[in-house]
Amino acid sequence: MATGTPGGTRAMVEELLRRIGEGDPERIAELYAERSDWRLDWPEAEHGRTATPWIRHRFTRDDTAAHYRELAAHHLPGHASTEIERVLTDGDDAVVLGEIRQTARPTGRPYRARFALHLAFEDGLVTRHHVYEDSLAVAQAFDPLDADHDRR
Repeated sequence: MATGTPGGTRAMVEELLRRIGEGDPERIAELYAERSDWRLDWPEAEHGRTATPWIRHRFTRDDTAAHYRELAAHHLPGHASTEIERVLTDGDDAVVLGEIRQTARPTGRPYRARFALHLAFEDGLVTRHHVYEDSLAVAQAFDPLDADHDRR
């Protein structure tokens, strides 16, 4: 599908979101260019935390599939939802605004995190995937020492 028009870009975003909702990492990765710019807006010191290993920069289509496998492995199945509030497009770029709800597998703690996802497409494939999310909510849900979390 050609991007470059708001309708084409929006259709690509909708297909990506549909595949993410289905949860098949390889089918999701098919929509990414062989090399892409994947960034998560987390403090650099937090990248590579053992409790949240999926939170790191990615560069390849294989990295994309690995991200979704790692994300699934660290959350309880059947305890997740995403609310998409808005999709904004401008040429080959799109911004998705919403909120995710997940439950951390190791602690059993549910969390909600608002997010903005900035995507860019080239030749019908994702070349930029930048996520800005409530990293504190995620980190607290996975922190076994955050006793205050359970009282909130």
